[in-house]
Amino acid sequence: MDSNSLRAFLTIVDQGSFSEAAEVLHLTQPAISKRLATLEHQLGTTLIDRSHRQIRLTEAGTRLLPHARLILDEIHNARVSLSPDNEALAGELQIIASHHIGLHHLPNWLRRFTVDHPDVKLNLQFMESDAAYAQMRKRKAELAFVTLSDSMESHFMVYEQWADPMAFVTGPDHELTSQNPVTLSDLARYPALLPDTTTATYRTVSRLFLEANLPLQQQIPTNYLETIKMMTSVGLGWSVLPIRMLDNSVHRLDLGFSVSRVLGAIGLSGRRLSLAAQALLAIVREEELNKGPGQKPD
Repeated sequence: MDSNSLRAFLTIVDQGSFSEAAEVLHLTQPAISKRLATLEHQLGTTLIDRSHRQIRLTEAGTRLLPHARLILDEIHNARVSLSPDNEALAGELQIIASHHIGLHHLPNWLRRFTVDHPDVKLNLQFMESDAAYAQMRKRKAELAFVTLSDSMESHFMVYEQWADPMAFVTGPDHELTSQNPVTLSDLARYPALLPDTTTATYRTVSRLFLEANLPLQQQIPTNYLETIKMMTSVGLGWSVLPIRMLDNSVHRLDLGFSVSRVLGAIGLSGRRLSLAAQALLAIVREEELNKGPGQKPD
């Protein structure tokens, strides 16, 4: 088995088609089909069932899949370990960031990183945190900056984490704005503008209402906090937003307690970070962990 054949096999599986895999690897479709055929010939078994319109792994392909990822991880680790520590950082660094982190955290990090390491080419992808976890499983990036999940799988490594304090808010003209204090029972009478039910933020708020035996009127769910902030500001309901997002367009409610989520940088256990990834993490550590919770950037 050679690494190119294994990479072709994994890319076909991850992309779900030969044509898309060929595009990702910058190969022709016949070339990627040949690489898979070579691997199957070497192993003496069929790995992918070609009789269906959609890609389907055979039993042998399913058994090979985790081993193929581990083999390529070890090749990656060997390359990283051979990089001199005193070498000027260069090459490509692939990272993923959630939309919120991309807007409110990433600019400060990258401003410093690009000055310190101008020869590193950054490959950035922006997506929701749940999607980022899925892409990391497929080795689409070295690091992902996401909302940490309480159900995160054990093969993810958390390199850095920090609290992201949040607050209950309404629009300036909402009926609850003049009320102080506000209770969960008060909120239960009005629509809630929250991210999707699969998100950590929704689960945190939902748990509060469940424990209080109160209904939660979810309305117009969207995972874009900027959109939620806009809908809240015009009076469509109440929400929970990171403190660093608050301004005069929303009013902070006093419920007598605080809520928070945890943001962080994750990688894959057993997969070593490049020097460029380590350098970026050092900046993240200084920018986030050395500041007070929720402190706005300078």
